[in-house]
Amino acid sequence: MSYLRKVFAIVAKDLTTEIRSREMLSSMGAFAVLVIFVFAFAFDLRVAKAAPVAPGVLWVIITFAGMLGLNRSLAIEFDRGSFDGLRLSPIDRSAIFVAKALGNFIFMSAVEALILPLFVVFFNLPFLKPMILVAVVLGTAGFAAVGTLLAAMANSTRLREVMLPILMLPVALPALLAAVKCTAGALDDAPIELWGNWLGLLIAYDLALGGIALLTFDFIVED
Repeated sequence: MSYLRKVFAIVAKDLTTEIRSREMLSSMGAFAVLVIFVFAFAFDLRVAKAAPVAPGVLWVIITFAGMLGLNRSLAIEFDRGSFDGLRLSPIDRSAIFVAKALGNFIFMSAVEALILPLFVVFFNLPFLKPMILVAVVLGTAGFAAVGTLLAAMANSTRLREVMLPILMLPVALPALLAAVKCTAGALDDAPIELWGNWLGLLIAYDLALGGIALLTFDFIVED
């Protein structure tokens, strides 16, 4: 079996499990929608113009909904013992990481597909601009890659619900800051020269941290 077929087999297994149970997507979606409602009504009452703070709100929702999903995705595997089965199977550990990161990226993207139209409705802002979507995709990719590694670390401890945010937020901060800046620049129709450096930082983060996570995943799950 080729490397890619192994990756897609694990992703297909995760997607099938989630479609049957709907545990992770339902919790992520419900959380995201609830927070959007809270922010929408809060800004309607207290903020004259929501556009300057909307990019930050968007990424706050993506971050915490993503951490909720990352924790659940691997917690289910650890609790059922299926992750041990993956480790004992004749599959390269990097293939397991790529599959898990890709699965988390798909789950987060599904929730973002729900979030962005709601932002358009409640905030009356053009969140479906192409460059905003590019920033969301790049930010989500880096978040999913790093989050998969840190979720595997956190789930090896008894305080996994507490450990993941503690580990994740400092490491993901550069990507989140860059994603907010890129989203704000695209939303304001600012020339790319003004925020292109942030886009470069986001791409560099995805490549560097994604590569580090791929190389260190074997050592993390071995322990």
